Amino acid sequence: MRARGWQARGLLRVPGRVLLRLVLWSVLEAGQTFLLGYALARALDAGFLAGDVPTGLAWLTAAGGGVAVGAYGTRRVYGVVADLVEPVRDRLVAGVVARGVRDADKGALSGLTQQAEIARDTLAGLVMVSRSFVFTAAGALAGLCTLAPPLLLVVGPPLLAGLGLFAATLRPLARRQETFLVADEALAAELGEVCPGLRDVTAAGAEERVAAGVGQRVDAEYRAARALARFGVVRVAALAVGGQLPLVLLLAAAPWLLRHGVTPGALVGALAYVTQSLLPALQNLVHGLGTSGARLTVVLRRLCPPAESGPPPPSPGAPRADTDAPGDHPADTESAALTLTAVTFAYGPASTPVLDGLDLCVPHGGHLAVVGPSGIGKSTLTALAAGLLDPAHGEIRVCGHPVPGTRAAALRVLIPQEAYVTTGTLAENLALLRPDPVPERELLAAAEAVGLTPLLERLGGPDAPVRPAVLSAGERQLIALTRAYLSPAPLALLDEATCHLDPAAEARAERAFAARPGGTLVVVAHRIDSARRARRILVMDGPRTAYGTHEELLRTCALYQDLMAPSRSPVT
Repeated sequence: MRARGWQARGLLRVPGRVLLRLVLWSVLEAGQTFLLGYALARALDAGFLAGDVPTGLAWLTAAGGGVAVGAYGTRRVYGVVADLVEPVRDRLVAGVVARGVRDADKGALSGLTQQAEIARDTLAGLVMVSRSFVFTAAGALAGLCTLAPPLLLVVGPPLLAGLGLFAATLRPLARRQETFLVADEALAAELGEVCPGLRDVTAAGAEERVAAGVGQRVDAEYRAARALARFGVVRVAALAVGGQLPLVLLLAAAPWLLRHGVTPGALVGALAYVTQSLLPALQNLVHGLGTSGARLTVVLRRLCPPAESGPPPPSPGAPRADTDAPGDHPADTESAALTLTAVTFAYGPASTPVLDGLDLCVPHGGHLAVVGPSGIGKSTLTALAAGLLDPAHGEIRVCGHPVPGTRAAALRVLIPQEAYVTTGTLAENLALLRPDPVPERELLAAAEAVGLTPLLERLGGPDAPVRPAVLSAGERQLIALTRAYLSPAPLALLDEATCHLDPAAEARAERAFAARPGGTLVVVAHRIDSARRARRILVMDGPRTAYGTHEELLRTCALYQDLMAPSRSPVT
C-alpha cells in the first residue's frame, strides 16, 4: 500500500522564515512570564519588605509593562500562526479537490466544506497551546533559576513527571478517540437507515432483529466511551502531578527553603510562577493535545486516505491503434482504453434518453472527437466515462476496469470547460494530479508541449505564486490542460476544455495530448477543426449516432456535412 500522497509531499511542512517569526514573537510574549515572578520578588525583597516603597512600585510597574509588551507579542503571534496554518488548509483543499476529480470521491464535498476547516482550526489551536506551554515554561523556569536555584529542585521534578505521564497517554488516547468517533458514526448511520423504515420493520415483524443490530452498535459506542473516559482520568492525574503538586511542595518546603537562603519575595515569586503561569499553561496543553490532537489525527486520516494499490496503468510504450470502431468484439474491448456497451442514460425516469444503447470502443492510443449540436449529450458522454453520472443500463470500462470504480478513476482524467486553479505556486497547481512532486525538467517539457511556456515565463517560473483571480479564462485552461497532461492517467477526456483558447493554441494542446506516450484522447469538440485532427469522430444526433473518419462521415452523414459548413464552424 502506497504512502499517503499529501503527507508524503510534506503536508505539514513549515517555511523556515515563518517558524523563525513565531519563535521571535513567542520569546517577546514569554518576557511577561519571566517578569511576573521576578518583579514581584524584587518588589517585596528590595522594596516593600525593605521599607523602600518607590522601589517596590517601580518593580510592579515593570511587571505591568511586561504584560503590555507580552500582549503585543501575543497579537503578532496570531498573525504568524495564520501564515502557518492557512497554507496547510490550502494543501488539504487542493488534495481533496484532486481526489474528488481523480477518484470521483463522494466524500470530497464534506472534506472540502467541513473537515478541512476542522483541521485548520484544530491545528491552529494546537500550535497556540503547544507554543504557549513551551515558552511559558521556559520563562517560568528561567525565573525560578534566577530567583533561587533550589526552587527548581521543588518545582522541576513533578512538572517533568506530569509531562511524562501525559505524553505516555497521547497515542492510546488518540486511538480510543478515533474508535469512539467511528462507533458513533456507525450508530448514527444505523439509526439513519432504521428510523425512516420503522413501519416496514413492524409490518415485517423484524423488530427483534433490528433491535439486536442497533443494540450492538449502542454497546460498541458504550464500550468505546468507557475506554476513552478511563484515559480521561489519567489525563487529570497528569495535570495534578505536573501543575498542582509543585504548589503543594512549595508550601510544604517553605521552611526548608527559607533556611537555605531563599528570600520571602523569591518564595512568593515562585508561587506566582506556578499558579499564574505553569498551571494554566499545563492545563491548556493537556486539554488541547488530549482532545484536539486526537481530533486532528482523525480528520487528517479521513482527508489523507492511503492510495489503493492495483495494476499499473498501461506503459508509455503501449502500441497505438489507428483503426477503432464501435462495437469491436469483447477480446478487443478488454484491452481498450474506453468501452461503452449498450449504455443508456436519461436525466429522469420519464425523460427521453440522451444516450440509448450506445456501443463505443476507443483503443489505447486512440484519438476520438465527439461532435454534435449544443445540448445533444456530448458532455453527458464524458461525465459517464468519468464516473460522474451512472448509466441506467449498460456497462462502461476504462482500461478494462468498470466505471464507477476506484481503479478506473485513477486511469482517466477529465478536463471540464471550467478550469480550476488554486492559490499556490504554479508547480503546485501543475502537480495536483501527481502523487509526488514533478521534476522541473518534466514540468517544463509538458509546459512547452501544451503551450504554457509563455505564461510560465511571464509569471516568473514554476515556483512563482499564482493568483487565480488575475488570470484570464484561457490562461486557467492552459494550466488545467498542462496539469492533466502531467497526470499518470492514460485516458484524457477534454470536455470543451479549450473553448477559451484561440484556434492555434487549441490545436497545439490537442496535438500534445494526442501525441502523449501511451495516452488516449477523447475530445468534445468546440471547433470543427478538432474533428479534422482526430483519427475517429463520433457524431451525436439524439439517440442516433454516426461514427467514422472525417472522409467517411463527409460522404455518409448529413449532420456532419452540415456541421462542416463554414457558417457552422463552432460545433457547440
